[in-house]
Amino acid sequence: MSTPSITPKTPSRRFLLIAGATGTALAIVIAASGLITRAVSASANAQWSGSNAVPTVNLAKPQVGQASAISLPGTIQPFQKAQLYARVDGYLKSWSVDIGAPVHAGQTLAVVDAPDLDQQLAAARGDLAMAQANYRLATLTATRWSDLSQTGAVAQQVVDEKAGDREAKRAVVSALQAKVRGIEALSAYKRIAAPFDGIVTARKTDIGALITAGSNGQELFEVADLRKLRIYVQVPQTLAAKLKVGQQATFTLPEQPGQTLKASVAAISHALDPAARTMLVQLQAANPGNVGAGAYCQVTFDEPAAASNAIRIPATALIVRNAGSAVAIVGPGNKAVIRDVKLGRDYGDAVDVVAGLSPSDRIVDTPPETLRTGDAVRIAAPAPAKTKAGA
Repeated sequence: MSTPSITPKTPSRRFLLIAGATGTALAIVIAASGLITRAVSASANAQWSGSNAVPTVNLAKPQVGQASAISLPGTIQPFQKAQLYARVDGYLKSWSVDIGAPVHAGQTLAVVDAPDLDQQLAAARGDLAMAQANYRLATLTATRWSDLSQTGAVAQQVVDEKAGDREAKRAVVSALQAKVRGIEALSAYKRIAAPFDGIVTARKTDIGALITAGSNGQELFEVADLRKLRIYVQVPQTLAAKLKVGQQATFTLPEQPGQTLKASVAAISHALDPAARTMLVQLQAANPGNVGAGAYCQVTFDEPAAASNAIRIPATALIVRNAGSAVAIVGPGNKAVIRDVKLGRDYGDAVDVVAGLSPSDRIVDTPPETLRTGDAVRIAAPAPAKTKAGA
């Protein structure tokens, strides 16, 4: 039995033309859709890039005619202070005051036992008594020889010798009297006394301690007058030139926050420290009653309002360059302008500009590093004011 042959059916020419046209149209549609999508995306990217190429900047708030003030650290010292040393050698016999005790001028603080000095005084008084006795005898002798000379019984030479001996004995008496007075004056220093009214701030000796006279010995006491204070401040050269004796200032203490005390400039050294370029200035102030010697304080010097052409701006608005300082301002058409300025006093977080700006300039705060003159900028909208709770 034979197998029948199968002849494949060939598509018609019309079918092939329709199918080809349909595929071509579909390809054109897909390609056109891709081109349109890419064009839209490119346009959006261009718009986004153009929008972000213009930096948004904040404007600084300049201040005109502000008063200047500078605060500097100071050291408080008593108006008077004395370290007391012994004037005589010996041993400390007793002391009667301790640290913190108020004393008045001439009050006894301690007594030194000086037996060697006592013996010197006794010997000097004995020598004086002997000299006085010799002088009395010489005076009688000279008087008798003078009477005998009236009768011609003795030569005038002998009379003159006796008179000279009397004067010599008188000179010895005078010298020994001065010696006794000197030792008595030195003996008075066995009593250590307060030189002025004040407070004992240190006692550095005790009973039985060996005492050596002079500043090479041990300091015994320290007395300070704290009713009035001296405040010492190292002032920068730029400020020191403007200070005058009698100028008012204020100072604060860390242990008394919020309390401001008054002081006045009492002395200016008129000599700059070559290393720090600062000048020592002394102020004086009344002690409110609880400030001790050596205390730290913060002294504030106030100055009149700055000149009318000085504009105070935040330090963050400065552009520091090798050629000098500059600021960026927003000019017409919101175009940036980099302008050179001349600076005045630096306050740390702010600085005075004395030339290069006007009060109407729109100053850029924290300008971008890449900002150049002519660049377009966008000014940021001001932050909304905070409303009070319950308003």
